Amino acid sequence: MTLGTLTWQPALERLDLVAPSTAAALTAWAAEHDEVASAVLVTEIDPDLADTAALTEAYDLPPSASANCVLVGGRREGVERVAAAVVRATTRADVNSAVKRLLDVRKASFLPMDRATAESAMEYGGITPIGLPAGYRVLVDARVTVPDDSGPLVVVGSGLRRSKLTLPGALLAHLPGVEVVEGLALA
Repeated sequence: MTLGTLTWQPALERLDLVAPSTAAALTAWAAEHDEVASAVLVTEIDPDLADTAALTEAYDLPPSASANCVLVGGRREGVERVAAAVVRATTRADVNSAVKRLLDVRKASFLPMDRATAESAMEYGGITPIGLPAGYRVLVDARVTVPDDSGPLVVVGSGLRRSKLTLPGALLAHLPGVEVVEGLALA
């Protein structure tokens, strides 16, 4: 299968191209959901091109095909609440309103890069909703789960900078623990 100028293959056949936590999550998800084995694909990329703008330009991908996963946290009554927000690359996560409300915190902010990579056990530029720590909520903007001008597939991180995953947005909505949220992203 091709998307842009990249050649994709089933991720379960190339677990060496994904972070260990992502590999474990994909394997467990495939055991419960048959479509995962054939629909979640991986491709190797130049790690220097992992950031969305560089990736879409270098590999001729439609910008809206990419979905960014950002880690956000906030506190309420001394308890920290952390979530991943997954939004199309042509939008941005509504951290100051939607995420803050969903986490029920006074202020929500992006996790510092060193903390995000350490806690997720993923590389910056490759953080993915697949394989995050169990205590993280995974919030996915509803627009990610439906086809748009670029088609039904979304490109997400693999946990590593040197590869990307693609899968139908509708399938991502069925990743264990995902909460699909209307209005999570701002245009």
